[in-house]
Amino acid sequence: MGRVLLSAPAKLNLHLGIYSELDERRYHRADSLMVALDLADEVLVEETPAIAGAEAPQVVCHPSLNIPVQKNTVYRAALELARRTGHTPSVRIEVRKNVPDQSGMGGSSSDAAATLLALCELWKQDPASDLVTEAARAVGADVPFFLDPVPTLLTGAGDVVEQKFAPLFRPIPVVLMRPVGPGVSTPAAYKAFDEQPTKPSDPSRLCELLRSGGVSAQQLAKCLANNLDPVACRMLPQVQKTRSWLLAQPGVLGGQVTGSGSCVFAICGSDKTAQEVAQCAQSNSDAWVRIAHIV
Repeated sequence: MGRVLLSAPAKLNLHLGIYSELDERRYHRADSLMVALDLADEVLVEETPAIAGAEAPQVVCHPSLNIPVQKNTVYRAALELARRTGHTPSVRIEVRKNVPDQSGMGGSSSDAAATLLALCELWKQDPASDLVTEAARAVGADVPFFLDPVPTLLTGAGDVVEQKFAPLFRPIPVVLMRPVGPGVSTPAAYKAFDEQPTKPSDPSRLCELLRSGGVSAQQLAKCLANNLDPVACRMLPQVQKTRSWLLAQPGVLGGQVTGSGSCVFAICGSDKTAQEVAQCAQSNSDAWVRIAHIV
């Protein structure tokens, strides 16, 4: 029986532009430029003996997500790929969570992509094939990005890969802060956006920088945009408080909410600055705080 262990990196949205228009699936049109972090979950996929009547994936999460297994993205990913390839999903999937839920960092989407990639290895499938991409899109809009998590511009509903860029020449340090308590529900965030819609900005300048290579932290910080940022701040005052505090710290070059929240990230000019900001944050709040790097 085979087994594959993979990292499932978190992501940040350097640019997120939500439009009022809906597609045929009733999804909002979106421009999303995502980058991966060196903060990651771990996903272990192991083949298990096929037992008649018990051919669904087994899923274990640490810590437990306290949701029905049928709603777990890794479970759904395994079923979607099995259906498309004709395989029986007799596998055990174990996820060790380091990325908090409802943070806007794509933890569950990345776990699903890692599951698909592990199954491709076990089942001898081409991870770049259309059927794997289709399985990823069926699970969630962010999942296709994590199949090859280099800096990527996505369009459509944020699930169509438009353009990929080379990884950054050197990692850029960020401080991540997620306030304690329940995060922002993505459906609720979109509903709140529809009540007060705003026009998104243009990601072309950010794309130009990434195409040029050698982008600096200062340049990146000047191109950040997310029109769900004010929505998350309205929905959860602690997100606004966290955002304001981070951006006021010495050495922080810029930052914003990632995705629909509730994590806020701050781009720092150096690892030393990131360490100082993180230490101060941990001393003065109960928030989840981590140092990571855009890679």
